[in-house]
Amino acid sequence: MTHAPNTAEQFSAHIPALQTLMSLGWTFMSSADCSALRGGNKAVILKSVLVEELKKRRFEFKGQSYPLSTNAIDQIVRDLSSPGLQEGLLTASERLYNAITLGITVTEFVEGKRHSTTVKIIDWDNPENNSFIVTEEFEVLAADGTHTRRPDIVCFINGLPIVVIEAKRPDSGNPNKSMVDEGVSQTIRNQKTDEIPHLFAYSQLLLSISGTEGRYATTKTPKKFWAKWREEDIDDAEFSTIKNAPMSLEDRDALLFGKPPSVQIHFQKLWQGEQFVTDQDRILISLLSKERVIEFIRFFILFDRKIGKVAARYQQVFGIKALIDRISIVRPKGGRDGGVIWHTTGSGKSLTMVFLCKALLLHKNLTECRVVVVTDRIDLEKQLAKTFVSGGALGEAKGIKKEENRAKASTGRDLAKRIGKGNERIIFSIINKFGTAAKLPECYNPSENIIVLVDEGHRSQSGENHERIRKALPNASYVAFTGTPLLKDDKTTNCPSSGYLGLMAS
Repeated sequence: MTHAPNTAEQFSAHIPALQTLMSLGWTFMSSADCSALRGGNKAVILKSVLVEELKKRRFEFKGQSYPLSTNAIDQIVRDLSSPGLQEGLLTASERLYNAITLGITVTEFVEGKRHSTTVKIIDWDNPENNSFIVTEEFEVLAADGTHTRRPDIVCFINGLPIVVIEAKRPDSGNPNKSMVDEGVSQTIRNQKTDEIPHLFAYSQLLLSISGTEGRYATTKTPKKFWAKWREEDIDDAEFSTIKNAPMSLEDRDALLFGKPPSVQIHFQKLWQGEQFVTDQDRILISLLSKERVIEFIRFFILFDRKIGKVAARYQQVFGIKALIDRISIVRPKGGRDGGVIWHTTGSGKSLTMVFLCKALLLHKNLTECRVVVVTDRIDLEKQLAKTFVSGGALGEAKGIKKEENRAKASTGRDLAKRIGKGNERIIFSIINKFGTAAKLPECYNPSENIIVLVDEGHRSQSGENHERIRKALPNASYVAFTGTPLLKDDKTTNCPSSGYLGLMAS
C-alpha cells in the first residue's frame, strides 16, 4: 500500500517536526537517498552507516589501542541485522535492546593471541560521537510481502531505527476524534505480526504528534499508556531558541525538495519570521535532543516480565535525575546525601526503584558505588532481582534463578558478611534480616560508596530498623521510597535523609 504524502499533515506537523529535529542536530536524509542506502524497502537498518561508526571503535590489549577488525565488524552487523522475530516482537526487542545498550562481545586476534572485547554500539558518554539521521516517508515492506507501510518520520542512531514518529494534522474535522489517537492506533497496528514488526524490534521511542501536541511510548505499549511529557528543566526561552535556530540554505532545500509548490512557498515565508513553540515542539525537543535521547534509551527503558517493555514517565525521569545529581556529591566531611521519593497510588513505585537502580549501576559518576536494596516484602525483592537479571544489571546471567539468588542475602549472617567484606554491585535484603545482621561485628562498612534504597521508607525506616541500618552503614546515601500519604510537617521526619523529592502520578 503506497500513498502520496498528506499535504495538510506536511503543513501542520510533518515538516515542522523535521525542522525541529534538524535544529537539534539530526541530519536530514531524503526518503529516496535512505531507500538507496537500505537497498530497497525490506531492510530497516542503514548498514553502511553502522559500519562507518563501528570503524571508529577501538579496543585495548596489553596497553595498546587497536581498531576493530573487519571480521569483528561483520559479526556485529550480522547480529544486529537479525532481530529474531520468530520468538515474538518483545523477545526480539529485548535482545536488540541488550545488544545496543550493553554492547556485543567479539573475538579479536592480536599478535596471534585471542582476545575477547565488548564493543559499544552507541557512545553513551559522548553523544556527539554518534551518527544522528532523520528521514521521512520511510517505506517498509510488510512481513507477509503483500503491502507496505510508511511511518512519517524515522530517526536513526548509528544506522539503527531508534525512533518512529507518526505526524498527523491537528484537526480531524470530527470533534470526537483525536488525531494523536489515530497516530497511536496506526503505530500499534504496524507492530502486528503481518505488518512491519521488524522495524519496531529496534525502536526505543515511539511518538504520535499532531502539530500542536504529542504523546510517547515504546514498543508494544498499549494505547492507554501512551503518555504526555511535561518538561521541568528547559524553559520557554530555550525552547524558542531551538525552534527558531536558523537553517542553512542547503538544509532548507533538502527538506523542501520534491514537496508541492504550495508547501515550499508556505515554509519559505514562515521561516523568515519568528515561529511560536507548540507542544509538538516541546515533546520533540525534550525527548529527542541528542543528549536526551541517548540518556533516555540507556537509563529509562526496561523490560518487565509481566508488563512488557516500559518507557519511564516524566515524573520518574526527573525524580531519578535529581537523585543522581544529589547522590553524586560527596560531602566534605564524608558521606552522600539521599532523599525520599513519594508516589501517589498507581504511579509505578516499584518500577521507579528499578529505573533508579539501573541508573545507579550504569552512571559514570557512580561506578565505584554498591547498591543495597532493602524491602519489606519478599515478592518485591523477587521482582526487583529478576528485573535486574533480565536487564543485564547483574552481569551475564547463565540462569535467572541462579543470578537472582546470588544477589539476595540468604540470612542475617550472609547479609552481615556482604556488608562488611562483600564486593557485589547490588545486594537485596528483607529489612528484618538487619535484626540478626546488626548483632554481628562484621556488619559494618563506613564507605561512602554505598547507596541504600529502602522500599516503604516512611513505614519501615523509623525506630529500631532505621537505627540498625544506619549503624551498619553510617556514611551511605539513603533513598527511601514510599506510597504512604505524608503530612506536610511529616515529609522529612524519621526519614534517613533530610532531602525530599516528590514524585507524583499524572
